[in-house]
Amino acid sequence: MKVLETWLLSCLLNSLWQIPLLVATASIAAWIVRRLGPRAEHRVWACALVLASVLPVCSGLPWQWLRVPLAWTVAHHYGEARVSVVMGPGTGLGAMPLPTTLLAAVAAAYALLCFWFAARFLWRWRQLRILRRGATQVELSGEAALFWQQCSARFGIDSIFLASSPRIFSPVTLGIRRRFVLLPAGMLIAMPEADLRAIIAHEFSHIRRNDFLTNLIYECLALPVSYHPILRMARQRMMETREMICDHMAAEVEGRNQYARSLLRLAIQITRNRPVRTHYAIGISDANTFERRLMRLTERQNPAGRVLRLAAIVACVALGAATCASALALHVGVSGLAGDHNDAKPNGPINVSAGVMAGQRINGPIPSYPPAAKKARIQGTVLLDAIIGRDGTVENLTVVSGPPALQGSSLDAVRQWTYKPFLLNGDPVEVKTTITVTYTLKK
Repeated sequence: MKVLETWLLSCLLNSLWQIPLLVATASIAAWIVRRLGPRAEHRVWACALVLASVLPVCSGLPWQWLRVPLAWTVAHHYGEARVSVVMGPGTGLGAMPLPTTLLAAVAAAYALLCFWFAARFLWRWRQLRILRRGATQVELSGEAALFWQQCSARFGIDSIFLASSPRIFSPVTLGIRRRFVLLPAGMLIAMPEADLRAIIAHEFSHIRRNDFLTNLIYECLALPVSYHPILRMARQRMMETREMICDHMAAEVEGRNQYARSLLRLAIQITRNRPVRTHYAIGISDANTFERRLMRLTERQNPAGRVLRLAAIVACVALGAATCASALALHVGVSGLAGDHNDAKPNGPINVSAGVMAGQRINGPIPSYPPAAKKARIQGTVLLDAIIGRDGTVENLTVVSGPPALQGSSLDAVRQWTYKPFLLNGDPVEVKTTITVTYTLKK
């Protein structure tokens, strides 16, 4: 198979299970940091979205070339001597023997799907440009104009344009260099001043956070995995927590109770108009979860202490690091075999990462330090090539390198190891792996 086809298939196959794993981990992490406020929850979901976009792509890279140190190690001390067994870098679960033509067809379909998502992204970006060009700039007056200037000074933002458009049903913010706040046509006439102030404060919060630009970046990163339904959950949670952050920022300007009442009235009005989502633009109705936002806005604030914050952050970092390491260590590789799938049989041992084989290992002794070698203070590393049979026993064991005085101890111990049979398409197969035994003495 071609390198590009193999990489595309690896991205597709790994994204199927890595994204649910990441979203489940993010759900646990978001629950852990909930006491810390919506900013912490938003960071969790933003990291989950980025990792869900990046990890499947990274899984398709040839990590064995980079020699990523994902290893399984066990050690035993014999007084002043130490023997450790390292079962290699985790480079994947092995290969899936499928017909090359089928794999090529799946890779082509996935490439076309990614191209379609990219084309849709560009088309929607063009629609935003058309929306902005077709908007009519409006000027505020009286108390609304004064409040606009106050928000501009409070958030440190200049040159924000206010416009109206008949093509939208709720306020939105867009633009990178020239930033616009768009209101539905006629909203300024019929809207109470308090509600208009709430909208202005909320949209300025989005602009202050550069949410439009970051939202575009997230959408670009997620293009290769946009097909996955579980990813929508992470995206929705990220949008929801982003709106909660802007709600709290706006409430600091308007007052919590006043802003909550305005948000409730806007929710009723926007829901009644059944707004159509303006893709990739952001606004006060971007995450249409007004009930949860109002509950978070009006609930009693109990700031978390420093110890609790630190513990929550450490727990989330550890949980995320363990998930990412597992996702990379257990990534699935793809290779093609000629012929029909029913006739596809491995021609020899399937290359499996030693990290995976460590999980398959059931029992067996750790190599002992030979007394003669210990007395002669011989140290070193013995590298073994092993073939694990279909029944899980070590059928063939050869020495690749290592001091001769230490080789016998390694061979005698590893030959007694037993593994769970490695299954490929439901059938047990032989597996080839590597085992490194290191002998060290205290100085």
